[in-house]
Amino acid sequence: MGHALCICSRGTVTIDNKRYLFIQKLGEGGFSFVDLVEGLQDGRFYALKRIVCHERQDREDAQHEADMHRLFQHPNILPLEAYCLVERGPKHEAWLLLPFLKGGTLWSEVEGLRDRGSFLSEERILFLLLGICRGLEAIHAQGYAHRDLKPTNILLGETGQPVLMDLGSMNRARIQVDDSRQALALQSLGCVLYAMMFGEGPFDAVFQKGDSVALAVQSPLDVPRTPRYSPPLRRLLSSMMTVDPQARPHVPPLLAQLEALRPPAPGQLTTPI
Repeated sequence: MGHALCICSRGTVTIDNKRYLFIQKLGEGGFSFVDLVEGLQDGRFYALKRIVCHERQDREDAQHEADMHRLFQHPNILPLEAYCLVERGPKHEAWLLLPFLKGGTLWSEVEGLRDRGSFLSEERILFLLLGICRGLEAIHAQGYAHRDLKPTNILLGETGQPVLMDLGSMNRARIQVDDSRQALALQSLGCVLYAMMFGEGPFDAVFQKGDSVALAVQSPLDVPRTPRYSPPLRRLLSSMMTVDPQARPHVPPLLAQLEALRPPAPGQLTTPI
């Protein structure tokens, strides 16, 4: 575990003997706060997530989140730069120093386009979906499952690549990712794909009307017909959202399907079968 010093009068913090300058607040939710800070030694920007820990369980949860970030070194999973526990009187704060990605979240991109009457291109969707699947594949390979996959928990890197965050939601104990967990992950991924294609979640309208989302999830999903996207992509979405969990594709076969759907790179020749 790293070491931290107090916030100084000039708005700096020290973590693992490195100083960071507070720039601005990025957001807050529940008992956590996220600030934008700049490393005074390297000039890089970071997101400092501060989690208020009232009880021992809170500290263990924060440690688990840090451990999950440390476990993966993957381009589609958010890494951890540093972690420390800070005493605040009778309470503690867990500090997670994370890379700051200027691209925002996937939802911010989807929502921004939707508000302008536009949608993601199929090529962009396939690029994003491939990256998300590769991140999930790495998580499953370690015996874990991401339990809160949604557009607001997917960041966008410098090249627009998707980066999974909120790893604290992952199962605490190492597990064998069986068929049922794969099926649940694919349904969540299907909801993300639906949002990328149509600018809203598949059950948003049901929720807004006050109807039962639990019942809607158990009913066949009617994928809207649109000329924006190819029939193979719409069929893929349907297969991911099918009511029968056993009928949903697993991540490795899904990756192969996505690779086949992607257009060839410029200059790359294709041979008709």
